[in-house]
This record gives sequence, structure tokens and C-alpha cells, in this order.
Amino acid sequence: MLSLVSKNKPAISASVLASARIIRLASTSATATTSATSPTSSSKPETSAVKRSGTGPMSFKTRKAIETEYNDKPTVVILGSGWGAISFLKHIDTKRYNVSIISPRNYFLFTPLLPSAPVGTVDEKSIIEPVVNFALKKKGNVTYYEATATSINTDRNTVTIDSLSNVASLNGSSKSSNIAALQQNDSAEVKYDYLITAVGAEPNTFGIPGVEKYGNFLKEIPHSLQIRKKFAANLDQANMLPPGDPERKRLLSIVVVGGGPTGVETAGELQDYVNEDLRKFLPSLADEVQIHLVEALPIVLNMFEKKLSSYAQTVLEKTSIKIHLKTAVSKVEANHLVAKTKNDDGTTTEETIPYGTLIWATGNKARPIVTDLFKKIPEQAKNTRALTINNYLQVIGTKNVFAIGDNAFIGLPPTAQVAHQQAEYLAKSFDKMSQLPQFHEKLANRKNKYDLLFEENKFKKFNYIHFGALAYLGSEKAIANITYGKRSLYTGGGLITFYIWRLSYLAMLLSARLRFKVITDWMKLAFFKRDFFKGL
Repeated sequence: MLSLVSKNKPAISASVLASARIIRLASTSATATTSATSPTSSSKPETSAVKRSGTGPMSFKTRKAIETEYNDKPTVVILGSGWGAISFLKHIDTKRYNVSIISPRNYFLFTPLLPSAPVGTVDEKSIIEPVVNFALKKKGNVTYYEATATSINTDRNTVTIDSLSNVASLNGSSKSSNIAALQQNDSAEVKYDYLITAVGAEPNTFGIPGVEKYGNFLKEIPHSLQIRKKFAANLDQANMLPPGDPERKRLLSIVVVGGGPTGVETAGELQDYVNEDLRKFLPSLADEVQIHLVEALPIVLNMFEKKLSSYAQTVLEKTSIKIHLKTAVSKVEANHLVAKTKNDDGTTTEETIPYGTLIWATGNKARPIVTDLFKKIPEQAKNTRALTINNYLQVIGTKNVFAIGDNAFIGLPPTAQVAHQQAEYLAKSFDKMSQLPQFHEKLANRKNKYDLLFEENKFKKFNYIHFGALAYLGSEKAIANITYGKRSLYTGGGLITFYIWRLSYLAMLLSARLRFKVITDWMKLAFFKRDFFKGL
């Protein structure tokens, strides 16, 4: 049962509630299983003030420092609620560590099915799982901060969070004096013994003018809702214009930039909606909808072997999707984009592509909290895209900061399976760390060559096993290259591969609840049309 810790605070606006709240989760009575789990710091819980520059040279604001009240175990702070963060939370032994999660997004998002959401093939709520559902399955101390982490302070082992607005207690857990001391809109610093940064990445516009202003990204649930609202509004406007009107043609033009899995699957899902749903009640509009897929490389889905990429291109073109290869966007205006296509003879042709809906599905860049950390660690100063990590997933230049997922670079692609495997490996490493006598103290006292301590204690290095790749093309066709490391288990495309694609994604879902909801959504398609409403 959820109950408020403080009832005398002023009313909290919806926008503030959305930005930050703190929830205390799960058991608070678990004890360490071995004496080796003693934390690196044994200070008593306290709320201290940390100076922060204010509006004038002599002014400052206080920032409270939050420490765990359970000092029998080290505190692990996890940043993020994506694949890496939640996979680590699922596998970390909370009987050996106090765990805190910091994320402004209070749910896990199954990103592989996000391209299916804008047109209603699956409902957005069917591919998200609340963070608390994962935390409640743990037997130790877990604290969740719904807030944005703005800075990692490696000099004092804290993470700065801002805009706290509410404090709540779950399952009757006793409130922490540190958390109870927080007031509305406070800033705070959460202390850690170990930090796991898994904040992912954000869309990269590559500095192209107009993308940020006019484009629609597809990385989060709000992006899906925004694309649906835009496309549905364009359909309404186009329906009021006579056939042949240039404005009607523009409104019914959809441009998807990016020929990777996200871009291809989005284009395929949109074409499915046009062919299977829109054609039933607005056939005249359906005939005029034109989807463009723009890719800078000579082929789509270049991570697959050539025969699968060629097959995918053929399938897409048969569904009337127009593919622009070797084409790079140079500028985006309100109603059109300018693109340059490299011809076979080496010349470049510039063309203007009108659009009603623009979906930008290419490129990642580091989040501000990561770029800020680059400046604080000399060994990371030259990085621009991600934190460089060693074979034990330590951020190079630090002793107790680890990075997994898209915000980490170790020469692997930024995919969900990489983040998941890194999280599983790191959880096992933390289990071993807790079992080795005095390991935490040795690491805390070490002055350099931090990775050697792991090597001396015979920790296994991270070894990635590639399980292949899948992509949906539309029209109930998909391609798949399923492997185990270098061994190929299945390669193919078509209807059978489409069902393999579905079964594989069902197996990847992190909870039975998500599997049930996704299966239900897919079954509904056999009897009803998609849930495509601009107001949802």
C-alpha cells in the first residue's frame, strides 16, 4: 500500500510530479550474508550540505547528501531504467548490496517493439513495465528515485539529482531520515560506493538544420504518441482537400530517415496500417499515401549479410515504399527536406522531398550527464560518443564507476543484447566481489591500475556472444540471422521468419505480464483493426 510520508507539504503540480518523486521499496530487514560485504565507508547516516554556486559570487545553495541507513552493505547506485539498468537490477544480489535506482522514466521500455506502437499494432502500455515491479521481486534494500541525474561527482562519490517533488513509502517500509528531510524542489546528492551508469543515448541530428525542430524521433513512448498524432491529423486535413491538390499530396507523404532496423520496421508498420486498415475506410487516401525511406549507405539493413539486405529491399519496394539509397539529408524545412544523392559516376544530385510527417530514426549521441563526465576524467577527455570501458566494464580512469549499454564503448554495437549481457556479467562480478575477503577495501584504497585488482583475483573478462539479428519488413515478412557466436543457426526471410521474429521477441520480453499483453495485441489484429486514434 502506498502512503505519503509527509502530509503537510504544499500541493504538488502534475508537471512536478512527472519530473521527480522518491519511492522506498522492498524489504529493509535483510542483512549481509558474509562479513566480506562490509562497505567501503562506515560513516553514520546524515544529511549534509554541499555548496553550489548560485546567482552571485558570494551566494550558494545547499544540496542535501543522501546516504543509506543500512551500513552493513555497500551501496550500488544504478542510473537509468533501460535494458542495461533493469537487467542488472534483476540479477544483482540485494542481500549483499543496498541498491538505488535513479531515472526520470519510471518504467522499462521494450524498445524492439517500439516501431509497432505508432500505428497501434501493439499498445504503448503493452511494452512497458514499471520499475517497481522489478524492484519488488528483490529481497534486499532497494530505493527508487524518479528524478533526473544531472551530474556524476567522482571526487566525492555522489550523483546529483534535481527537482525532487514527492516522497512516498511502499509496503510500510520505515522512512529514511535522509529522504524525509527533503523538501519540494530540493536538489540532492545520492552517495554511492559503486555506480552503474546505464543511461543509454539520445537521438543524434548530426547538426543538420531543422531536424530538432521539425522531425519526430522514435526512442521513447512520447515519441510514438507524437508520430501517431501528427500522422492522424495529416490524414484528417488531407481528407478535406480535393484529389490532385499539392498540399494533399504533401500531407500524405511520410519520410523515414534511417535504413537500420528501427527505420525499416517503422516504414513497414506504417505501410501495413495503410494497406490493412486505412484502405478499408478511406481507400482514396490510402492509394495516395507515399512512404519514403532515406538511407545514406548503398543498402538498407547493412548489419545483415548481403542476400538478406537485398531481400529486404525487394520486399519493401513491392509494398510501394520508395527507397532513397546513398542519400544524405542536408537540411529540413517545415514542409520539405533537402537531400543529396551520390550517383554511381561520383556526381551528386540534390532533391527536395515534401513531407507531412518526418521520422528521424538514425544516429545516437551521448547524453549531457555523460559528456559532463568526460570533462571530469582525464582518461575520457577525448571521448565524444560514449564512456570508454575496460574488459571488466570499469570506466577507464575510475575505480568504482562501471558503464553498460549505449553509454559505454568497448567496440560492440549499441544493441539491447549487448546491454543485457553486460548487465548479467557485471552482476556476477559483483557477486564475486562480495565473496572475496576485503575486496571492497582493497579497491577503495588502490591508487592506480584498478583493473589489475580484478585480474589478480582471476575475474573473467567480459565476453560477448552474438545471438544474431532480426528485422520486420511489413506484410508479415521478416528477415533473421540467428547465431550463437560465430556459429550460424538460421538464416532466412519470409512468412516463417516472421513467426520466428515474433517468438524471439516474446522470449526477450522481461516479464510474463508483457508477454501476455503483447500476445493479446497481436491476437486482436486477427479480429479488429488497429487502435489508431490521434487523441491517444
